[in-house]
Amino acid sequence: MKIQLGIIGLGAMGTEMLDVAYRHPDFEVVAAADPNPAAVERIRAQHSVIDLGRDPSSLAEDARLDALYIASPPDTHAGYAIPAMSAGKAVFSEKPLAVRLTDGTEMVRVAAETGVVNALNFTLSDRAAAAEVGRAVNDGEAGDIVGVDMRFTFPSWPRACQRDARWVAGREQGGLLREVGSHYVFLTDRLLGPLTPVSTRIQYGTAAETSAFGTFTAGGTPITITGRVAATPETYEWILYGTKRSYRITDWSRLHISDGGPWAEVSLSGPRGSEHTRLSAFAAAIRGHRSTLADFAAGLRVQQAVEHFHRAAS
Repeated sequence: MKIQLGIIGLGAMGTEMLDVAYRHPDFEVVAAADPNPAAVERIRAQHSVIDLGRDPSSLAEDARLDALYIASPPDTHAGYAIPAMSAGKAVFSEKPLAVRLTDGTEMVRVAAETGVVNALNFTLSDRAAAAEVGRAVNDGEAGDIVGVDMRFTFPSWPRACQRDARWVAGREQGGLLREVGSHYVFLTDRLLGPLTPVSTRIQYGTAAETSAFGTFTAGGTPITITGRVAATPETYEWILYGTKRSYRITDWSRLHISDGGPWAEVSLSGPRGSEHTRLSAFAAAIRGHRSTLADFAAGLRVQQAVEHFHRAAS
């Protein structure tokens, strides 16, 4: 029997996930909502059989729905997720979990109290490159882990793909650390444990950050995070340093390995990891199977690390 799904938020990610879920064998998209009438009408022209509206809050109480996917701005996540979980619905949300730590903490509390399936859409939860690094670390192929570096650079912010989402450009909810860095903080947390801040520095432009540098530890392993907006190519780089082998993930999905010599790119077999595979993992979790997805508790740990930059600057 298909899982009856509702979708909140019809921007770039909500539209993409709706299209994927509409074709997914495990789901039936029953309803979707967005306060923006233009977004609603755009989807109505493509998917006339879906019940569309402008009141996202109504989906939390909609008895037809088994699950909710949330793709609205981060500041709204708690307001939609908590009532949905309290009504017994499984919730799959975009990251970050929240902006206010009180919201994130309450989302984790309600998730634990209700016992419903809860998950965040971290890209690296099922990317083949990240899975291979996890396997290698668990099998001891990296040796002792001596450090992790993360580096993100952008010629401008927000990126072209997110210019219509105005909140992404702002300090209150957006910025490169929340939008990009959180994915890689999640991967580091998954492999090495929670990140403890040592020192963070951040500089803001007219809105979101233009420069950020932080040092953390995870199980005693030193971690660095660097983000910049400057005249530079767009760069996504995560490196795990081991005494036997080191691993580098670039551009979200390309894996390189070094045993002391030059980096050598590795060809990976199997699914790359996508919105489709993460929806499949969400369905599996709803049906009682194990899932590779991050839960809200993991999302809160990521939120705490990322928000430390902003709190330190306040």
